[in-house]
Amino acid sequence: MEQMHTHISRQFNAELEDIRSRVLKMGGLVEQQIENAIEALVKGDTAQGEAVILNDTQVNKMEVTIDEECCQIIARRQPAASDLRLVVAVIKTITDLERIGDEAEKIARMAVQLAREERPKNNYAEIQSLGTHVREMLHDTLDAFARLDIEAAVRIAREDIKVDQKYEGTMRQMITYMMEDPRTISRVLNVIWAARALERIGDHSCNICEYVIYLVKGKDVRHTSLDQVEREILGKDKR
Repeated sequence: MEQMHTHISRQFNAELEDIRSRVLKMGGLVEQQIENAIEALVKGDTAQGEAVILNDTQVNKMEVTIDEECCQIIARRQPAASDLRLVVAVIKTITDLERIGDEAEKIARMAVQLAREERPKNNYAEIQSLGTHVREMLHDTLDAFARLDIEAAVRIAREDIKVDQKYEGTMRQMITYMMEDPRTISRVLNVIWAARALERIGDHSCNICEYVIYLVKGKDVRHTSLDQVEREILGKDKR
């Protein structure tokens, strides 16, 4: 009987490890989608932009597959404590990853439209800068998820403040362009939509960091300030 329990436990652990690795694979695809979408916009590459739009269905399929596997684990295994937290965290994480995929698709759509417009002298430097920051933030978030590193998760969540500041700076710059030359309005509006999509990717990455903390500590910190998280979860006093 003990051998049977050991076998079931081993199988269960393999299933949990499988859903974790699937999340990271989905995250890798989404990360690539962001990179390709930004590159398409900066280079004015219509074909690359259209490829990102087509690949979004692959991201959606991965979300559905992982979600189904999580539901089967809950039904079959009736996980408790940390195992249940892992399944819940995975379900939440893939929802945010799918939405990040949607934002990458939006950027790709803007890239296709901007390819038809006259290119600015700075070659969309503001999108390149914001895009690099956001892509690195997602990469580090997935790394924190893989290592269950809550200190890294809190540190990465703080990066969203910088993303918001860069986004606001970009918005001010875009409004100035439109005011100085109304002929740029059509192009600048597309850049604004792309910048907004990048800002949202930062928000979704921040959400995933919160799920990492929930997974490790069993505490929901979605409506808690980062200072409070550092005090209560990491035991750091900011004074």
